[in-house]
Amino acid sequence: MDLATLWYLTLGTLLVAAAMTLWERHAHPLRSRELGLWAAAYGVFAAGCILALNRNLLPGVAGPALTNVVMLLGYTLVLQGTLLLDDRKLPAALTAGILAAIGAAWFVAGTGLGPAFWNYVSAFPIAVVCGLTAIALLRSRTAKGLRSRPIAVAVFACHGLFNLARTFVAPVIASLWGDGVPLIVAKVTMYEAVLFSVAMSMSLLALVREEDRARLLASARTDFLTGLNNRQGFFELGPERLRSAAQKGSHTLLAFDLDHFKAINDTHGHDVGDQVLTLFARIVGEAAGPGAMIARLGGEEFAVLLPATGAETARMIGEDIARRFTEAAARSDGLAIAATVSIGLAEAGAGESELSGLLAAADRALYRAKLLGRNRIEIAEPVRDDRAA
Repeated sequence: MDLATLWYLTLGTLLVAAAMTLWERHAHPLRSRELGLWAAAYGVFAAGCILALNRNLLPGVAGPALTNVVMLLGYTLVLQGTLLLDDRKLPAALTAGILAAIGAAWFVAGTGLGPAFWNYVSAFPIAVVCGLTAIALLRSRTAKGLRSRPIAVAVFACHGLFNLARTFVAPVIASLWGDGVPLIVAKVTMYEAVLFSVAMSMSLLALVREEDRARLLASARTDFLTGLNNRQGFFELGPERLRSAAQKGSHTLLAFDLDHFKAINDTHGHDVGDQVLTLFARIVGEAAGPGAMIARLGGEEFAVLLPATGAETARMIGEDIARRFTEAAARSDGLAIAATVSIGLAEAGAGESELSGLLAAADRALYRAKLLGRNRIEIAEPVRDDRAA
């Protein structure tokens, strides 16, 4: 392909990327700012391509200088959108200062260096901004854990390294191999630009889509009222939590049932009942500790999974939760009602990760606690995983 065709191909891919990103913006309102900035960046890149194709129509170095500044503006907009994923941003004054400095450098040094400034030196600020974008993605809290993040990081890191090679390696090759090298470098640059424009837009869209899917999945696993895991989340995430702590000691599960909860609803109303549930959820979260997995299984039933925790420690945690809940509910500055909870405790040995069996044993102990008068904790016989036998 000739050089002009590669420029037109890059222009076309950028316009398609801008249109796709704008279209995706309507499907992801929580990321409308980021997607809007990225779409604007692709539009700026496209404008830069048009300027590049017509740069010789402007006097002196004005055409190459304007093209380089516009292209760099596109890269800073991409970086700005990436930073916004974590509610960070580049100061507008810093961006303006960088662009002004690049433009000034063209008129100071570009006049004498001419083609060398266009082919080699102008790639350096692009490499720097791409490197910063790769670092921002690598450190992003939002992108952490997303499968598409390594791809996005690689896209910007590779593009940055390519432009570093244009700055420092290509001039050496040109000095060794002669005047034909700049044209080859230009064609390779534009071929890489086509690949980058596609990979950049697709990887950034993949980040947004994957984050949205993760948010929907988390919502499906979360109880709306208490913010705890619901039954689905408990059974989907619990086994993995047990497997990750499989050899660290015994595992314990506490099953809770708020005593006479229907009577609370009937006497005080469902609003108070909801307050009782949220109060209990808050107390469990405070008392169980960061390693616990807490779930509202339905109605007034809760479960706390304590990986690598023995029965005695779990019993003390359960008793602490029951005491704090009763005291908090009874306080005059709170709900000022009598509320208690029954608890069943089941323990499984190290290496045993059958969650449903552990919950069934805890439920049996809970049922016994209710039969024996409620407001108490009962301990089940140790659970054994038949599959491990």
